[in-house]
Amino acid sequence: MLISEIFYSIQGEGELTGVPSVFVRTSGCNLRCRWCDTKYASWNPQGDEMSIAEIFARVDAFPATHVVLTGGEPMVAKGIHELAQRFREAGKHITIETAGTIAPEGIACDLASLSPKLGNSTPLEGEIAEGWRERHEKARLQPEVLRAWIERHPFQLKFVVEQSSDVEEIEALLDRIGAPIPPHKVQLMPQGTDLQTIHGREESLIDLCKRRGYRYCHRLHIALFGNTRGT
Repeated sequence: MLISEIFYSIQGEGELTGVPSVFVRTSGCNLRCRWCDTKYASWNPQGDEMSIAEIFARVDAFPATHVVLTGGEPMVAKGIHELAQRFREAGKHITIETAGTIAPEGIACDLASLSPKLGNSTPLEGEIAEGWRERHEKARLQPEVLRAWIERHPFQLKFVVEQSSDVEEIEALLDRIGAPIPPHKVQLMPQGTDLQTIHGREESLIDLCKRRGYRYCHRLHIALFGNTRGT
């Protein structure tokens, strides 16, 4: 497997915020989000080839019961099913952070952290290789795949929001998914990799959450460590 990084930190987003976790970041992605903060694992995949046994040994050396499989897009990684099963057999809690474009067939997962990509993610003309903008736009939302994840695994839905009007696209997608989704399972996260940008968007998102019953998703790791790798 091509692995970008493995590190021990605390979960910075979602329902498990603050929980000590080992992060396994696979390298490679089927999308090209304009604001991606891990382009070294998506736009320009970098990393080391590691066997499942090597990955497991690195993870098991840390005193954590929670493991986060992230990316890039971990569901496109060769060997991801075998790796997740190895963690399941070891009694680890497995969070899979995914855009929800790949079906969850046969994957061991205790929390599906689904982050469907809104229109604000599509790269601009001229900033990416020819063809990728169209590929991204075509692939970024897969309502039937999202419904399969929601029906098979405990889940949370995290949306990266730039402006209040993004909620219209979110709610249209929730209707298209067609599965019961309690409002508190929908998390609105401000787009940004620095506190100034995040603070500039959080007031409007908090207001949306109060009016719609959604959950505000803070980016604790940015507040604690800044936008740095291995955190």
